[in-house]
Amino acid sequence: MTHLSTAIIIKGHNEKGFTLLEVIVAISILTIGLLAVASMQVSAIRGNATAYGITEATSWASDQIEKLIVLPYDHADLQDTDGDGASGLENASEATDDNPNPPPAHGKYKVYWNVAVDDTADGTKTVNVIVTWTDHGIQKRVSIRNIISST
Repeated sequence: MTHLSTAIIIKGHNEKGFTLLEVIVAISILTIGLLAVASMQVSAIRGNATAYGITEATSWASDQIEKLIVLPYDHADLQDTDGDGASGLENASEATDDNPNPPPAHGKYKVYWNVAVDDTADGTKTVNVIVTWTDHGIQKRVSIRNIISST
């Protein structure tokens, strides 16, 4: 019986738990995983901020389009004041847009619009609303185009 109790004691004595090396490896793997998750979080936050900026700018552009399409066809805001026609639809500066007044500013967003008159018999005007803003030093823009009929 002494043999049996000695064997049980020896077996229990051999189970020492984790070694220091095993703990260091486990902590290293956990750290790498946590850093990867943190990196993904930063990327997701930046993506959300960019999406927010685009959504906000699109909302301002859509709002301006709605204001313009209810105006009479010959309203001053729907004239090609600089005469550049379709080639000037993408211009987005105070010197080159067709706004009779300085562009409305909504916080960091500036709203411009340009008009091109179609001289053919159908009598339409193409209106392009451009919203610009600066995000982390980078100039960004969103534009929405609409065709307004004379009828």
